[in-house]
Amino acid sequence: MSLSPLNIERMTEHFLEIVQIDSISKKERAIALKLQQDLEALGATVIFDHAGEAVGGEIGNLIARLPANDPERQPILLSAHMDTVVPGEGVKPIRDGDVIRSDGTTILGGDDKSGISIIVEILRTLTEKNIAHGEIEVVLTICEEFGLVGAKHLDTSQLHSKSGIVLDCDHAHFLFTRAPASDRLEFTVHGLEAHAGLCPERGISAIQIASDAISRMSLGRIDDETTANVGIIQGGAAVNIVPKMVFVRAEARSHSQKKLAAQTQHMRSCFQEAVEKYSIEIDGKRITGKVEEKIWRDYNPINLPQSAPIVDAVLNAAKRCGYNVQTNATGGGCDANIFNEKGITVPNLGTGMHQIHTVREWVSLSEMTQTAHVVFEVVKTF
Repeated sequence: MSLSPLNIERMTEHFLEIVQIDSISKKERAIALKLQQDLEALGATVIFDHAGEAVGGEIGNLIARLPANDPERQPILLSAHMDTVVPGEGVKPIRDGDVIRSDGTTILGGDDKSGISIIVEILRTLTEKNIAHGEIEVVLTICEEFGLVGAKHLDTSQLHSKSGIVLDCDHAHFLFTRAPASDRLEFTVHGLEAHAGLCPERGISAIQIASDAISRMSLGRIDDETTANVGIIQGGAAVNIVPKMVFVRAEARSHSQKKLAAQTQHMRSCFQEAVEKYSIEIDGKRITGKVEEKIWRDYNPINLPQSAPIVDAVLNAAKRCGYNVQTNATGGGCDANIFNEKGITVPNLGTGMHQIHTVREWVSLSEMTQTAHVVFEVVKTF
C-alpha cells in the first residue's frame, strides 16, 4: 500500500469550515471568494467566468491553474461544484468519529464541498512537498444543482486539459463511467375558467386534464436503464374557479437513447390523448382544451470505456494505494456529463457523501480520505 503525505486533519478542518459558508445555487459568491484566497495562496492563478451573469447568479465559475513543475506531464482537470441545495443556510456540522453530519435542520453540503476540500488539500500537499506534477486545472462550478447550468456556460476551449476527474458522487469505491441522458419536459395545459358553483359545465378544468394525462403515464423506475418523474405541478386560482391553466414539469432519463426517446414520446402522448377527451359546447361553439409543450435535451450520456487513460489511471492508482475501486453506472447527472459532451474525458469519483439532498446527509471521513489518496496518486503520476 502506498499512501500520500496528505494532511487529512487539515482537509477535515477545511471541510468543516466551508460547509458553514452558505452557498445555495446562484448565491455562491462567499464560498467562491474564500476558495479564491485558498488557491491563490498556493500559487494558483484564479479567474471567474461570466456564467453567473448568464444564469442570474452572484458570481461565475471559478477556474484555477496551478502551473506544472514538470512540463513533460500532461495537464489534468479536477472539478467539483460550489453550490448546495436547500435547506442549506446556517449549516451546523457535527463531527462524530468517522462521520460528519448535519444537525438535522439543514443539509450538510458534503455534496459537493467534500470534493472541494479534497482538491484543495491535494494542491496544498503538492506545493508544500514540491512533488512533481503537470499543470492542474481546477474548475469549481456554480449552479450544478440548478441543472448543471454553471458547467453548461463554461467555455471549455480555454482549458488545456483533455482528461480529468469530477468529485461529486457518493461511495468512494465507485468510479462512475456511465451516466444517463436526460430530457426535460414542460407542459402548459389550457382549459376554460368558469364559476365552480354556478356553472361548472361551462368550464374545462386544466387540472383534470393534467391529472388524466399523468394518471396514464409510466413513471418511476421504467426498467434498469430508464426512469421518469413528474416533479412540479402549478395551477389554479381559487377553489371556486374551474382552473384554466396548469403548468407541469417533468423529466425522463435513460442510458439508452432509444429508450429515452420512447419514454419522452410516451409522456407527450399522454397529454395529447388527455386533451382530446375534454371539450364543451357553448352557444353552438365547440371549445376544447389544449396543451403547449416544451421539450429539450438537458444533458447527454456518459459511456467511458475501461481503456480510457483517465479511467485506467484512477483504477491503477487505487490499487497502488491498496483500495478496491470499481467502475459503475449511476442514474444521476452531474457536471461530468457536460465536460464529456464538450470533449473532455471525465469520470465521476465518489467522495463518501451519503443521503444527500436531505437533512440526514452525512460524510464518511474514511471514504473521503480514500478518494483524496487516490486522486493525489493520479495527479502525481498522470
